[in-house]
Amino acid sequence: MHTYTHHISLIHNTDKPYECKECGKYFSRGSNLIQHQSIHTGEKPYKCKECGKAFRLLIQLTRHQKFHSGEKPFKCKQCGKAFSFPTQLNRHENIHTGEKPFECKECGKSFNRSSNLVQHQSIHTGAKPYECKECGKAFCLPVELHLQLSRHQKTHTAFQYQYQLIEHQRIHTGKPFECKECGKAFRLHIQLTRHEKFHTGEKPFECGKCGKAFSLLTQLHRHENIHTGEKPFECKECGKSFNRVSNLVQHQSIHAGVKPYECKECGKGFNRGSNLIQHQKIHSSEKPFECKECGKAFRYHYRLIEHHRMHTGEKPFECKECGKAFTLLTQLTRHRNIHTGEKPFKCKECGKAFNRGSNLVQHQSIHTGEKPYGCKECGKAFRLHLQLSRHQKTHTGEKPFECKECGAAFRHQCQVIEHQRIHTGVKPYECKECAKSFSRGTDLRVHQRMHTGEKPFECKECGKAFRHHYQFLGHSRIHTGENPYECKECGKAFRHHYQFLGHSRIHTGENPYECKECGKAFRHHYQFLGHSRIHTGENPYECKECGKAFRHHYQFLGHSRIHTGENPYECKECGKAFRHHYQFLGHSRIHTGENPYECKECGKTFRLRSVFIAHQRIHTGLKPYECKECGKAFTVTGQLTRHQKIHNRQNLLIIREF
Repeated sequence: MHTYTHHISLIHNTDKPYECKECGKYFSRGSNLIQHQSIHTGEKPYKCKECGKAFRLLIQLTRHQKFHSGEKPFKCKQCGKAFSFPTQLNRHENIHTGEKPFECKECGKSFNRSSNLVQHQSIHTGAKPYECKECGKAFCLPVELHLQLSRHQKTHTAFQYQYQLIEHQRIHTGKPFECKECGKAFRLHIQLTRHEKFHTGEKPFECGKCGKAFSLLTQLHRHENIHTGEKPFECKECGKSFNRVSNLVQHQSIHAGVKPYECKECGKGFNRGSNLIQHQKIHSSEKPFECKECGKAFRYHYRLIEHHRMHTGEKPFECKECGKAFTLLTQLTRHRNIHTGEKPFKCKECGKAFNRGSNLVQHQSIHTGEKPYGCKECGKAFRLHLQLSRHQKTHTGEKPFECKECGAAFRHQCQVIEHQRIHTGVKPYECKECAKSFSRGTDLRVHQRMHTGEKPFECKECGKAFRHHYQFLGHSRIHTGENPYECKECGKAFRHHYQFLGHSRIHTGENPYECKECGKAFRHHYQFLGHSRIHTGENPYECKECGKAFRHHYQFLGHSRIHTGENPYECKECGKAFRHHYQFLGHSRIHTGENPYECKECGKTFRLRSVFIAHQRIHTGLKPYECKECGKAFTVTGQLTRHQKIHNRQNLLIIREF
């Protein structure tokens, strides 16, 4: 009875007579104070005889010893899974019962543990009572849970909790928990436990809706939100909702601009420690996850899982609107925006909106001019890490993605997917304005700018605007004089990469684009497209002023300047202006005296490519332009045009006689 009275007076009357002299914290029992004081003294009297690890409390040692003995006395009656501790069994049983007895009075959400309810309630109250002593930053979770605060404090050199210091010291001393299968080491035992499931293939947590199984309970919970669509955590800044509070916390750092985790190599800041760890692998070039099918290695395990789906063809993420399936959840999320049209992330500089925060961050670097990713081979800098990765393959020559139809190899997976559509003829992206279809989503987006008239890329030097970013880049090099793409064969330099590629094929003799109708091959894809329209009769570019239609976009542009009177290409030597860039180039060679096109048969050189091609037909005897009236053939179109006037005059005389 005395014990009951003692319990009532201490717990319910909140009487805590035992005070810690170090930090001022109070306790209801003396034994609790003694345990607490060992945090300050660092004393660990309970030592494991197996591995020598020491603990402050006897219960901690008892739990630890079960890792060595493998003892799991607490067994689930539903599925037979065994656990080391009764608390683990109790949590596990909630999976089968679905019981969630702790309900939030604000929004009705239920939880299987009271601690989770306490965490959740801080979202509604907005309270952040727990402050970091180093920098004053406040957190909403109680100190007993200390999830946010403990993560944050790792950014400082001092630690509030002993276990935090121990975990931190392992960064310096090493990783004591090693996997017996592959030798990989971990700082924390829970990390090793999770990792071991990759080797065993154990997936004990199964989704009741679709039967998909997962290694971790957290993975199952995340997956279940796909079926329910529940997103209870809403950002008060922009209204975006999330299915996990951790995602909301990460998202809020975008608005706050907080990036406490800084890379010591390049100075880049991150809002999460895990992002910093991932980023540091870029500097170390470590790729521990290797594909057993093709041997390709990856920095991150999730990249390996995504890569495996290329071999298996698995597409687990399906759109409920149209039934389309995707390999990655991110692809499904992006696709859904086509149906919803939602773009919650807006650029404050130009007002452009995006459906993902990461796209906004990438876009903002256009305004700042920041290029943090530098190539160690040639020093060239890039805005995005993806751009650097692609660029580095130009030095290595690596082309790991091969087309099974024709054997063509590519540096990037997206390139082989786009290439395969040449063989299949699939064009899944259709313009709602004119019903034209495209094999790539980016081509559709660019095409739509023709209808809207949008030109988002503006030159700060002369104010000229462009629909395409690559056009803007190429144009800006006119002002800077930069020609970054140099031919190793002849030393000629180019403003655009596609110009360099086309030029290099002059040396190699490669014509990779072949017409299936007539067998003619071309160096450039745009040449092949223009040629194929001869067979189809397609003239997709129509002038709104006079209705005239054109096979090529450059022809349409040149024609439209007849109506506008625009001559954008001006010669600095004599001031003469031209409608077309090729006219300007040909003219500029009058001043420079350059004749770049040389005939291998007779050594004669030419200023213009068109004249050079016409000259070559003298040697080959080719006469591709035939008169439909009399069948006579000609070397150049001009000769055919002059010849046709003879028939026109003859026809006119016949008409007059009648």
